[in-house]
Amino acid sequence: MNFNNILFIDIETVSQFRTFDELPGPWKELWADKASKREIRNPELDTAESVYPRASIYAEFGKVICISCGCFQGEGEDRKLVLRSFYNDDEKLLLEEFAEAVRKWERNKLGQVDMLRSLCAHNGKEFDFPYLCRRMIINGVALPESLKIGGKKPWELKHLIDTMEMWKFGDMKSYTTLKLLAAVFGVPSPKDDIDGSKVYSVYWEDRNLERIVEYCQKDVVTLSQVYLRFFCEPLIKPENISIKYVRQKEC
Repeated sequence: MNFNNILFIDIETVSQFRTFDELPGPWKELWADKASKREIRNPELDTAESVYPRASIYAEFGKVICISCGCFQGEGEDRKLVLRSFYNDDEKLLLEEFAEAVRKWERNKLGQVDMLRSLCAHNGKEFDFPYLCRRMIINGVALPESLKIGGKKPWELKHLIDTMEMWKFGDMKSYTTLKLLAAVFGVPSPKDDIDGSKVYSVYWEDRNLERIVEYCQKDVVTLSQVYLRFFCEPLIKPENISIKYVRQKEC
């Protein structure tokens, strides 16, 4: 296995509007209908307005504000992890930049799509990958080859790696967070600032997108380390983790 052919990904999402009241006319009714489902709210305790922050996890009502990626260079004890993040209040610009970067990454020196290149995320098959595809289509952004996954058979999606699926070992009822998996494997988890439940308030109330980017990058570091542990590979040394560059265009 060539670990350097894997692109590790994590995304952060928020609701498209700060509050339920800011939703355009018909979208209030559409969210109220969506939020009537018991998996979103308790009808005896919650209202469509009170659970609106949960809109972030649904591609129809949320948007991507940050995508962090990481790839390995070298091998063994000297292996390095290089990070790169795309973040923007303007989702379309963010997705266009990310899609173009993936197109370059998934092609070999001859310009051909390298079928040995893989994308990896924790719970990626349930969330990150389909969410990105849906938001790209909504924004009119062409999907890179790696994300043209609609209607594909399982054996046609071997390039999509999901560490949560790896940990299931066929147990379909199991859900394990990346934080728990890191703890089980003894992987240092650097998340000491915010967690996913706070992304909404940090973005809409604090207006601190850079803080969310840092949180997202830490997720990619943890993800890549957990993946290495599955194969009894040495973890990346802290001094070998670097941010190639982080870019945000003016909206």
